[in-house]
Amino acid sequence: MAEITRLPILVLTGFLGSGKTTLLNRLLRDGPRTAVLINEFGQTPVDHELLERQDLPLMTLSGGCLCCQIKGALAPVLKNLWLAWGKPGAPRFDRIVLETSGVASPEPVLDTLLRDRWLAGHYALQGVVATLAVPAAAGQIDHFPEAKAQAAWADALLLTQADLGTPADLALLESRLDALAPAVPRFQAAHGAIDPAALLAALAGGGRKLPGGGEVPGHGFRSLSLHLRTAVSWPLLREVLENLLDRHGARLVRIKGVVHLRERFEPVALHGAAGRLYPPAALAVRAGQDGLGRLVFITAGPLDGLDRELLEGLRGHLAEGSLRWH
Repeated sequence: MAEITRLPILVLTGFLGSGKTTLLNRLLRDGPRTAVLINEFGQTPVDHELLERQDLPLMTLSGGCLCCQIKGALAPVLKNLWLAWGKPGAPRFDRIVLETSGVASPEPVLDTLLRDRWLAGHYALQGVVATLAVPAAAGQIDHFPEAKAQAAWADALLLTQADLGTPADLALLESRLDALAPAVPRFQAAHGAIDPAALLAALAGGGRKLPGGGEVPGHGFRSLSLHLRTAVSWPLLREVLENLLDRHGARLVRIKGVVHLRERFEPVALHGAAGRLYPPAALAVRAGQDGLGRLVFITAGPLDGLDRELLEGLRGHLAEGSLRWH
């Protein structure tokens, strides 16, 4: 441990569906040995299953945001991680990447990292990278304080899904960022293409203002977790999810999950955000999988009737007690 006195920690933030996990996968393909800490708002964690690499130290904090509901959990986890890192024979890593929940403000996370004397003495904040999806980010900044804070506290901005947005979408987002974070370096990613070296180089140097340290107002997001006990046909599942997005798109801000389809051998990842359902993406078959499908729905405020619609649309596929609000 003599060669490293403080472990670098990189914070990834960004609103729901903006591509944080895609960026994380790209960062993990090469570069330093990395430990990953993922914060998920929903009760059912799924993001860890979306990681391409499973051979690294990985921890998940679920059931709320690090900015409010489970803020106090961050410091103990990081302290335990440091102590485990120092033990003989423990997995070695040279940095930590912390992926925050999509509805979390970075300010309380930074407050913990920078004001906790023990953490500040053992971890060096490498920087904050925020992902913003070009087709939807301007509207999210306008409507959600969390999205605005994510961009405002970032040291680098990654504009994702540029291939899905129009020139007008990009111009509107650029105008919002010109007012909100004019000096923060910006990068674009289309079709998932990202240059990690350039992105991380933009984090070098510069000062860091301390957060105010006050309480962040609670937000009105809720989540619904669903377990599927059997494989489901893709046409049926697509129809159910697209109908939900059509009827509730303004309040149903995120769908994500890992499911098993009758038409596919391997499990697939499903994503929906900003009123759009994306095609299923194949995942690797891994030992120890239990065969359950898991879907998480995140809403901006209560969404009466969503559970009933899911029960009706997927009747016969749901595991007992599978629906759970948070």
